[in-house]
Amino acid sequence: MDVQTLESRRVTTAVSSNYVRRPPPFIVRCLIGVVMFGVAAPALWLVHRLGLTVRLASVVSRRQRQKTAAKNPFTGYTPTSHDVFVATFAKSGTNWMMQIAHQLLFHGEGHFDHIHEVVPWPDSKLMGPMRGYAIPLEDPAVWMASPEKKRVIKTHYSWDLVPYSEDARYITVIRDPKDVFVSGYFFFLMNAFGGAVTPSVETWLDLFLSDFFLINGSWAANTAGYWAQRHRKNVLICSFKAMRQDLPGSVRTVAAFLGVRASDEVIARVCERSSFDYMKKNDSQFRTWTLVPWSREGPMIRRGSQGSSSELLTPAQQRRIDDHFRSELKRLGSDFPYDEFCDVA
Repeated sequence: MDVQTLESRRVTTAVSSNYVRRPPPFIVRCLIGVVMFGVAAPALWLVHRLGLTVRLASVVSRRQRQKTAAKNPFTGYTPTSHDVFVATFAKSGTNWMMQIAHQLLFHGEGHFDHIHEVVPWPDSKLMGPMRGYAIPLEDPAVWMASPEKKRVIKTHYSWDLVPYSEDARYITVIRDPKDVFVSGYFFFLMNAFGGAVTPSVETWLDLFLSDFFLINGSWAANTAGYWAQRHRKNVLICSFKAMRQDLPGSVRTVAAFLGVRASDEVIARVCERSSFDYMKKNDSQFRTWTLVPWSREGPMIRRGSQGSSSELLTPAQQRRIDDHFRSELKRLGSDFPYDEFCDVA
């Protein structure tokens, strides 16, 4: 038995949680695959051929938002000083920031078999087969085991759907939407849809620039919502671009925000465990469940790059994204400095 396994067992035992991650039974995943490949894929192909993709997405998204508002998994929960929310638009460095924050709260010694054994993700309660994907929000085991008496909570919800308390802390990472688009294209088509659905880049772009993109809705609205809270002392806005340019500096900023008096040794340990190479090597600790047994599982940590959207997008498509979101931010009355956070030609 290697040292990593021994350490993982030691820390898991110290956490003293009865929670065990269990994916849906094999037969359930087979049924999901049959529906996805046998029903959903042909139906979505027809919808696409008829030019109704965005219209269908608007209906699905509207219903999902109504469901989220009515059955918000945070309802009734009052955040405490133990809580550190990592609230991001999907594919904006969520796992990266969760890893940084969790490792700081455990002084660089946060061992786990999967990040969601130690980080609750309440959003997943409304995702059907994803229920049970993460340790429950109500489980106090992680913060009780933390030297800092804090734990990380993940969410992709917009600011208005996340419970606020002056006692808790809130971290968001804002990433160039062009890179968000590319990362999301590869991730959702392979991991979320099991390879059953492959819309064109142009169709995915039409969805991304609409108000109906997944649960998050518009990148601009989500970004504007968090940016407006930047003056609160318990809210930290992080730039994905800056994190890529200076990881040690970013880790120190997060440590100071969390009130962690981290030595140079701890900072170095956190940086090592939060590096792209380390997280890529340990991709299974961050990867989602494969809901379709016979589909090829894609990586969670793919490239983690900044400013490389040209691998999928043409210069014209990149300009379209920049122009659209600049316009949307202006319409929303947000003074978010787009060119500072994003790579603009």
